[in-house]
Formats: sequence, structure tokens, C-alpha cells
Amino acid sequence: MKIWMYSVVSILVALLFLQPVPAHAQFDKFLKSVQETLLKQELSEEDIARGLKEALRVGTGKAVDIVSVVNGYYENPDIKIPLPDNVSQLENLLRTMGMGGQVDAFLLSMNRAAERAAPQARDIFLDAVTEMTFPDAKRILEGRDNEATLYFREKTGDRLTSAFTPIVHDAMADVGVTRIYQDLDKKMKTIPFADHYRFDLDQYVTGKALDGLFFMLAAEERKIREDPQARVPEILRKVFGKK
Repeated sequence: MKIWMYSVVSILVALLFLQPVPAHAQFDKFLKSVQETLLKQELSEEDIARGLKEALRVGTGKAVDIVSVVNGYYENPDIKIPLPDNVSQLENLLRTMGMGGQVDAFLLSMNRAAERAAPQARDIFLDAVTEMTFPDAKRILEGRDNEATLYFREKTGDRLTSAFTPIVHDAMADVGVTRIYQDLDKKMKTIPFADHYRFDLDQYVTGKALDGLFFMLAAEERKIREDPQARVPEILRKVFGKK
């Protein structure tokens, strides 16, 4: 049990997505206090689950905040929503036909729609945290580098899609995505053999928006697991009773 508890400490540190980088000496002092506490007591399943849940509440909130700001998608090359295939494969031709401005506006407005829709994930993530059982928590603590992300993908994927789709649709209408795409679509219809490029725009933007959100969760989770000194989680101080 003691060995497993030490594993819990290292992975719990890895799963928090917030907190600023501390001084090295402060971090060493914190780890020492945790180790000393573990020698004297064992955490209950309730303590472990409660600590992990609080860490994930903070972490998912941080991930949502990152993608929800202006340019949260558009200026992040890892999650920027690209032109759909039916446009990108005809991009050069569309530009030569004088549609370059519309192509650029379309690219920007899709990402703006994703940024506006992203905050809707917050409550859905919180529900998934609330529903987490101790076996779920233990699986995350002992699992792969992206185990928490996989948990959220499994538990929230369908709900996020259902919640995002109408919001993305409305957001795209507000920022002009639909109108711009309709202009491009009309132009593409004049191009021979372009009919098979048509597709569901709402589904495309929603899917890419969710892919970007989960990418950020996974990237932060892996980074912190690999470099636990990058964050000092306040929640662990509460769980282990040390300041």
C-alpha cells in the first residue's frame, strides 16, 4: 500500500493543469513534507478521489479558458481549425478567381466560432468529474500519460457534441461563417467535378473544436506527468494536510 501511495503522489502532481512554476527549493520542501506525511498515515479512498476530483475541476477549467479566449484556436498551430478539404483542395484556384479574401475570412471565422462555443464544455466536464467513481480515479492515477483525457473523451464526447453543435451553428451565423461558406460554395459549384467536395459544415467545425479541446487536455497532462516540478498543486497540500 505504501508503494502505491507514493505512486499516487507523483501522478496526482502530474494531473493538475494550473499553478505557477515554483522555486526549486520550495518544491523540494513540499515533496519532503508529503513524504513525511505518508510515512505517518495512509490516505483513504475518499481522500484520494476528492483530491483528484478537485485537481481535475481546476485542470479542465484551465483547458477551457485557454481555448476560449480570442485566438485561442486561431493562433495555436496545434489546434487551429484548417480549411476543410473541399475548400483547401481548391484554395489556389479560388484565390486566382478573386476569392482570396473570402477564403481567409472563412478560415478565421471558423476558429472564432470554436472559441465562442468552447466555454460550453465547462459544466459538462464538471458533471463528468462529479460522476467519477473511485475505480475511475484509480485508473487515471495509475494509467497512461493521457488517461485523464481519455476518461473525459469517453464520458463527455457525446454530450459535448450535442451541446456544441447548435452553439457552433449559431456562432458561425453570428460571425459570418455560413454566409462566407455559401459564397465559396456557389463559386465551387462553377468548377467542374467539385460537387463531391460538399459536406456538413456544422459537423466539421464542431468536430475540430472538440479535437482541439481534447488535444490541449492531453498535451498539458503529458507535460505535467513528465515534469512534475512544473506545478505545485494546492490540492495536494489540502489532501496531505501540509502547508
